[in-house]
Amino acid sequence: MTDPLGNSGTTSLYARVEAATEGTAYRLRRTGRGFDMTVDVPGQSRGVTKVHTYRVELHPRDKTFTMTDIVRTHDRGGFGTSSRTVERGRARYRTWSRSLDGSERTSFSSADGHRLIRGATEALGWRELRPGSEKLGLVFGAIGGAIALGTLIALGVVFLR
Repeated sequence: MTDPLGNSGTTSLYARVEAATEGTAYRLRRTGRGFDMTVDVPGQSRGVTKVHTYRVELHPRDKTFTMTDIVRTHDRGGFGTSSRTVERGRARYRTWSRSLDGSERTSFSSADGHRLIRGATEALGWRELRPGSEKLGLVFGAIGGAIALGTLIALGVVFLR
C-alpha cells in the first residue's frame, strides 16, 4: 500500500482505522493529507439524508492530527423543493429510530466515530490538535462570556446602589 505522505506511520494508522471499521457502516477514503471516514446517518425522516464525514488531517513529522466533522444534510421537501446544508467543525449528536413495524431499532452517535479514530491514533502514539475552527469558536465564546459577565457586574453595581 503506497502512502501518499511517504510515511510508514501514516500507513499503519490508516491500516488500523481500516481494520476497526471493517464490517461497519463506515467507509474510508484516503485524501492528500490524511483520510475521510464517512457514514450515512440512520434514523432520518423520509426525504432527509444525512452523511457524516470525519476528516482527519495527519501531520506525520509531529505525529499529530486534526479531526473535523463535516455533516451534509439533504432535505427533499414537497412540491419539488430541496435544500442542502453543510456544517463543519465539531458535531456531537445522537439519533434513534425504529422501523415502521417496530422490529428494528437503529441509532447513531457522532462520538462513536471520534472514539474509533482516537483509539487507533492513541495506540500508535499520535496526538490530536484542535482544528482552527474549533479554536476560533472557543475564543469567541470566551469573549462573549467576558462581555456577559461585565454586563452583569455593571447592572449589579447600578441597581444595588
